[in-house]
Amino acid sequence: MFGVPTHSFYLILLVVILLMSGSLISYRMQQKHPDKDYSELRQRVQSWWMMIGILFAALLFNQVLAIVFFGFLSFLALKEFLSIVPTRQTDRRVIFWAYLSIPVQYYWVSIGWYGMFIIFIPVYIFLLLPVRMVLLGETKGFIRSVGILHWATMLTVFAISHIAYLLVLPVKNEMAGYIGPVLFLLFMTQFNDVCQYIWGKRFGRHKIIPKVSPNKTWEGFLGGVASITLLAGLTAPLLTPLLWWQGLMAGLLISVSGFFGDVVISSVKRDLLIKDTGNLIPGHGGILDRMDSLLFTAPLFFHFLFYSHY
Repeated sequence: MFGVPTHSFYLILLVVILLMSGSLISYRMQQKHPDKDYSELRQRVQSWWMMIGILFAALLFNQVLAIVFFGFLSFLALKEFLSIVPTRQTDRRVIFWAYLSIPVQYYWVSIGWYGMFIIFIPVYIFLLLPVRMVLLGETKGFIRSVGILHWATMLTVFAISHIAYLLVLPVKNEMAGYIGPVLFLLFMTQFNDVCQYIWGKRFGRHKIIPKVSPNKTWEGFLGGVASITLLAGLTAPLLTPLLWWQGLMAGLLISVSGFFGDVVISSVKRDLLIKDTGNLIPGHGGILDRMDSLLFTAPLFFHFLFYSHY
């Protein structure tokens, strides 16, 4: 439909309907309670419209633009991470090489060279960054700096690039097209956050890790896991090459890893005594605030799909 594979079109339509429902609910709440301030809710909904619009435009235009889009997200995420975590003055010349890894990593994605894609950052960049630091001749704070840059590059470049690589995998579900697996991953990851929030809000009693995230409860976590596992089992055959039982496994993997991605970034923020990682997205915070779960779900889902069907 409109040049979009049928099953992917239906998911896009569902997302648009959900956004319209969110906008309507926000409007009705403001009308019903004019004395209350719903500006943050409106900002969040408006930002979702902007983010979803840009994402769909990039995905539907062509594969090259979509890959460039995710490369740009890696750049923004790395920039944001390095803006909140203190680094040494001498590390600026090392950081240049971390940024340079982005176009190189996404080039491997664009040509579908899996072997180089999978080792370039964990091996070559892993070795290059400390060598460059050594050549600067500054040893004070060396271990801390190399750890920060390694982890930052792995999270923001290597992990996110797995989303882009889904785009160049051979299409094995014509009704979903090359964007089907990406839509599946993004929808399940974001909806997992919603489900865990709703279950926790309604039934949450027992906190999981209160020092890291006081609002996370076992009831919210298990309710989200059950919801996403079942939903993934139903939708995976429509959007991916996975069978229904493989979809259940993928849903379980996404829901559990998404939770840990969320709390890991929460731990970073608590360590740095900040509320958000940035202010780029009104109502949401920064890029890392919005992509925290994806940093974990993307590589794990990619490899589950890759070794299941490719």
